[in-house]
Amino acid sequence: MLDKMLKSPSVWEKLKGADLPIVCYGTGNGADKIFDEFERLGIKISAVMASDGFVRDRSFRGFKVKSLSDCENEFSDFYCVICFGSQLKSVIDNIKSVAAKHKTFVPSVSVYGNGIANREFFERNKSRICNIYSLLADEKSKDVFFKFVNFEYSGGLDILLSCESDKEEVFSDILRLGKNEDYLDLGAYNGDTIKEFLYFSGNEYGSITAVEPAPRNFKKLMEYTKSMSNITLVNKGIWSGELTMGFARKGGRNSYLLNAAQAKTDTVSVDEISKSESISYIKADIEGAESEMLDGAEITLKRLKPKLNIAAYHRIEDIFILPEKILEVNPEYKIYFRHHPYIPGWDTNFYCV
Repeated sequence: MLDKMLKSPSVWEKLKGADLPIVCYGTGNGADKIFDEFERLGIKISAVMASDGFVRDRSFRGFKVKSLSDCENEFSDFYCVICFGSQLKSVIDNIKSVAAKHKTFVPSVSVYGNGIANREFFERNKSRICNIYSLLADEKSKDVFFKFVNFEYSGGLDILLSCESDKEEVFSDILRLGKNEDYLDLGAYNGDTIKEFLYFSGNEYGSITAVEPAPRNFKKLMEYTKSMSNITLVNKGIWSGELTMGFARKGGRNSYLLNAAQAKTDTVSVDEISKSESISYIKADIEGAESEMLDGAEITLKRLKPKLNIAAYHRIEDIFILPEKILEVNPEYKIYFRHHPYIPGWDTNFYCV
């Protein structure tokens, strides 16, 4: 599966040998990780640009942030490196318009942790990646998985765009939610994924248990669900067991658990929740804690075999570690893989039934 891919240069190798200026598009945590890897590899950055409205009068990593027109005026041509993420159609369309004029690369780095999708990563984990490919439940999953792995290695935007699908297909053909589902929402944020669940379940359900650690998000979640029945809200983080852990409060969805942080939160496991709550469907988008969540869900997955909707993009190794853990606990699961519109390869999930 990967032999042909590994004969070609990785995105990092292509950029190290670049014959045009390199312009990094975007700032923030993702850009920091890409900049750090560029520094390690000796890849020279010529400029940093941002979308209109985000340029302002600011700098990033010693570079004055410029507009696209600024960069086009300064350089006759350049390589564009995408260093931020978005699922907004307007932003994706803007990236596509840049890519139509300038060769564009999308390096993949772990959202949480220090993982880099480079040659060493894929050579080291080749057998595990190929094994998961062989175990996927349908040809579409295999096609998406193959393209996604090639995207992560090559940084090719066109490859990422070619493996997109919408969520309608997932819910209608794979998850097939019934009218009496007991839904466990891990990383419930402000209720947006409860809203998605209700849409695809026809506004009918047995029960909902929503877990969200961030106080500000939890307050919004309480407001959104205040008129709903048969719902339990849990203001904790999800982990392999019950602990008190450090908690990094970021904007929006991006709060996450780590060993040391300013704030603290209690955690709970899926198995602990399932002692008192029925569970037939689990969605987990928990900012890099998906593997630890599965460690604390073994009894539930064996006993109840709930449908699973698990984020697979927070750590680059998730594409093989998560399905390995699921199948080790319950080999009866059929595992599907889909990527939904997002640049870079975020909103990429395993769906298991």
